[in-house]
Amino acid sequence: MFSYGEPGFQEFRTSAYLQGVLRKAGFKVTPGVAGIPTAFTATWGSGGPLIAVGSDIDDLLGLSQTPGIPNVKPLVPGAPGHGEGHNAGMPLVVAAAIAAKEVMEKHHIPGRLLIWPGVAEENLASKAYYVRSGLFKGVDACIFNHVSNMFFTGYGDAGMNGMVSVEYTFHGKTAHSAGMPWEGRSALDGVELMDVAWNFRREHLPVTQRSHYVITNGGGQPNVVPDTASVWYFLRDRTFSAVKSLYDTANQIADGAALQTGTTVTHQILGYAAPNFGNKPIAEAAYANIVAVGMPKWSADDQAFAKAVQQANHRKVEPLRDKVAPLSTPENRPTSIGGGSDDIGDIMWTVPTITMWFPSNIPNMIGHHVTSAMSMATPIAHKGAVAGAKALSMTILDLMTTPKLIADAKDYFNNVQLKTDHYAPLITDSDKPAIWLNRKVMEEYRPQMEKYYYDSTKYDTYLDQLGIKYPTLTEK
Repeated sequence: MFSYGEPGFQEFRTSAYLQGVLRKAGFKVTPGVAGIPTAFTATWGSGGPLIAVGSDIDDLLGLSQTPGIPNVKPLVPGAPGHGEGHNAGMPLVVAAAIAAKEVMEKHHIPGRLLIWPGVAEENLASKAYYVRSGLFKGVDACIFNHVSNMFFTGYGDAGMNGMVSVEYTFHGKTAHSAGMPWEGRSALDGVELMDVAWNFRREHLPVTQRSHYVITNGGGQPNVVPDTASVWYFLRDRTFSAVKSLYDTANQIADGAALQTGTTVTHQILGYAAPNFGNKPIAEAAYANIVAVGMPKWSADDQAFAKAVQQANHRKVEPLRDKVAPLSTPENRPTSIGGGSDDIGDIMWTVPTITMWFPSNIPNMIGHHVTSAMSMATPIAHKGAVAGAKALSMTILDLMTTPKLIADAKDYFNNVQLKTDHYAPLITDSDKPAIWLNRKVMEEYRPQMEKYYYDSTKYDTYLDQLGIKYPTLTEK
């Protein structure tokens, strides 16, 4: 999965690979669910509880990186890459699901498994559509898995922001920019005025909000007044109502910018993510299994490579962790003033759900950055994923064999979580998954990336294929 390096909605090789592994293991695979070509479900079992498990599969634009070396060196300059580590999560999930299935078959344990991939999580653009399409109807509990440099889980309000992703497109009139500019109405002026107005408005927005944008279309060439221009915003805050307020404000500012420039504006939602809220009974059961499994046994080579990466990239030097982190609770977490988002929140507000964080990365790396890719096809990533798979499979079996655990999880969901807020997504029945995102990027880069795809028939590891000796401690 690391070698495929596919961004959101373009995870075709990754998705096909995972589907093949699951079919071979005896799962029934349904591709293209929720109107998303790279999404799928894989189901197995009968009777008993229905437990869903999943993780994300997409990566990030421009973060191609050669794994197993401590310095920045793209495999394909400018191409996408796994600069967060999503390549480790679904292998963990698949391994855990197969292990749980084998135990259930051996001991005649009733129950059903539902495996699903998080598509386009970096665009926060799929899980709300999963929920809307009914993928989690009848699910008793869900466990999501995410890469980290720590091993833990938690419950309650996770302190992450909800978010709406929306693109504003201004429409004007072309003209010769020098000969008769008065005949034109610049759509780009609309975009720029919206961005300026938003940045002035920031002073008067809640401190918990996070908002950022890129101009996705600035026109064609300078001597033609742009008749079309677009800007893409991520608008984040701590609650459903606060996200809605930001969205309303942005819509008002866009309308004002259009009025000022003699243009018109339309907008399209490209994604949505609910605030995260973990289920206490499931988290406590999973954490007991995390403690039982414990941290991986890091070798001297693992520690040496981690230190080399930290030193080469001027990060704080800290060993790979040797103890699991505490269970994260509302009582021991600091008060959140906003931050990142994850669309697992949409599932969390639909069925009892937790996120389990597993230790496949190096401490003190930069998120959404090539430093977070350097360990992701090394023994560090493999050991962390194996530890996570053990804890996940044990928790799956706990849920399958302990009716009280599921009853308690549902009670917490209904009588604690839903008392704090309710699910209020901003996507409407007319909104569709933005499956065109990143298509042009992969049309450009896939031919260059294909020569680096991992061939497991010829090489034992991806590092072997790349000719990288582990641990490499100096720059290459």
